[in-house]
Amino acid sequence: MLSEQTVRNAVAVVQDPELKKSLLELGMIRDISIKDGRISLTLALTTSKCPKKNAMVEEIKQVLEALPEVVNVEVQLTTLSQKELQDLFPQHPLQGIEKVQHVLAVASGKGGVGKTTIAINIALALAAEGNRVGILDADVYGPSVAVMLGLHDAPEWENRMIIPVQKFGLQVMSLGMLSKEGQALIWRGPMVGKAINQLLGQVMWGELDYLVVDLPPGTGDPSITVAQSIPKAAVLIVTTPQEVALADVRRAVELFRKYDLNMVGLVENMSYFMCGHTSEPIEIFGHGGGAKLSEELGLPLLGAVPIELQIGVSGDSGVPLMVSAADSEAGHIFQTIARKILAEVNRP
Repeated sequence: MLSEQTVRNAVAVVQDPELKKSLLELGMIRDISIKDGRISLTLALTTSKCPKKNAMVEEIKQVLEALPEVVNVEVQLTTLSQKELQDLFPQHPLQGIEKVQHVLAVASGKGGVGKTTIAINIALALAAEGNRVGILDADVYGPSVAVMLGLHDAPEWENRMIIPVQKFGLQVMSLGMLSKEGQALIWRGPMVGKAINQLLGQVMWGELDYLVVDLPPGTGDPSITVAQSIPKAAVLIVTTPQEVALADVRRAVELFRKYDLNMVGLVENMSYFMCGHTSEPIEIFGHGGGAKLSEELGLPLLGAVPIELQIGVSGDSGVPLMVSAADSEAGHIFQTIARKILAEVNRP
């Protein structure tokens, strides 16, 4: 005869993928009910956004449907209370960046070089290569990732954890999403570090292959905080061919090298413009700046991104180039840069 104990014995083999312990032992399977061969129970998740919830539900159904006399299995989902969660573990295993394999910080020495555009499209290009990717807008002075991705809603909170928003296959979090639209963010040094650490540690980033961090320009508190908080972060430097941009990049590189971070290379943005009336590129901001800096600093030049109308239009519309025109010339350049980053980061 089908009994509650029979059901308990069967589901005891199903484990939480993070804790490697029985869901039943953890108290995550509850409210077992049996009537005319129909089993219903509740699975209490650590978070409603748990990426493994479907797999756990299917495994529960599989072991129970294998029992004699079982006609149907229904699994209701809920979440653990904050107290239950704290009793299981001090910090949720998917909270923070512990499960993030690689952090790629995108930096520049000065503003106005298109760093955020590069960060977003590189993140999308990495995702197109089959990686699980998140993007953190850590530019406390001018957060614009949400605007360029067409995001307007604030992120959800669950058990004091911030749930990143999903867009175009990316997990997205920005300081701009935590404030009212148009509100000025006024930060002093200690507040900057605290905010960055919160976004690194309190957000449920989950299991990611890459977390792309869009840093503010310069060598101030946010850059230093990331350098100190993520000693294994890789850094991608964005510049333009202009000499003034190159001078600022030198200072940024010096900062990150001081903290012994892996410099994956340089990207030269706004490198040239194709007007359509000639086959020769028009170098509006000068020539060879990225190559010169690459040789001087011993960093590979991963790519030169042209001035392309579609890039600006895509950013303004909330649909980035790697979504709207991935097969364009610039799209192929972003894909090439992403593959070079993958090769560098995964180099033995």
